[in-house]
Amino acid sequence: MQFFNSLTAAFLVILCTGTTVSAQEHEDINAANNPLTPKITINFHNYFIPDFIDVPKDKHANQFLLRGLIPSDAFGLPQLIRFTLPVATSPGVPDGYVTGIGDLTLIDLFVLPKAGDVTFAAGPVLVIPTASEDELGSGKWQAGAAGVVVAPQSWGLLGGLVTYQASFAGSDLRDDVNLLTVQPIVNVNLDKGFYLRSTATWNFNMENGASCIPVGLGIGKVFQLDKGITMNAFVEPQYTVWHDGPGAPRWQIFAGLNFQFPIGNLR
Repeated sequence: MQFFNSLTAAFLVILCTGTTVSAQEHEDINAANNPLTPKITINFHNYFIPDFIDVPKDKHANQFLLRGLIPSDAFGLPQLIRFTLPVATSPGVPDGYVTGIGDLTLIDLFVLPKAGDVTFAAGPVLVIPTASEDELGSGKWQAGAAGVVVAPQSWGLLGGLVTYQASFAGSDLRDDVNLLTVQPIVNVNLDKGFYLRSTATWNFNMENGASCIPVGLGIGKVFQLDKGITMNAFVEPQYTVWHDGPGAPRWQIFAGLNFQFPIGNLR
């Protein structure tokens, strides 16, 4: 907690005092962190969970997420097709650990015309039960909707991602799914490509009441590589400040490496 408190203090000081970031650097950092930037994107994300609430202390978990974003203009409408495929290690039943592939999530975001500097996007969500082990997936086909709003600021970036999904088919032996997630996005840009970030995802399980609200505070750096490729590396500790029911992470470490490729470079 001392590390988390120190980062919180640094975040507040920088937010209040501002930073000396050039206009181009500011735009580059925002573009690298904007979930609606229309570039082909590959993300390597990882959640390490060393401690759960109301779960034996020796239990831990890890979830690696392979994510991608593909811009499209099918049907004459700007879209961003996003996929997430987890590879996870989770406590097994009754003991030990299991490792394998989780459920595949597909989102098709239709980008709406801008309202000033604010960008909105919305579209359908589909979850395919591809998990290789029962502990790593829901065993259910799920469908729902997602919405994104992004508002660039003079000091960084504000945004949010909301998804809702419910099961409609799958194993009768598994619990139904009724899940709402909310991901606030707050970035404060620093000089030399560095930035502070807070992007923890809140989970509200409306089927069994197992919900949690984590708060994160981390740091990242944006690198401009050859041929217009952008690399974004970050680490963000996250601590659960509210939960309902057992099994929520007490705290976790979210780290990632993102690559954005200009579409013209890949044609």
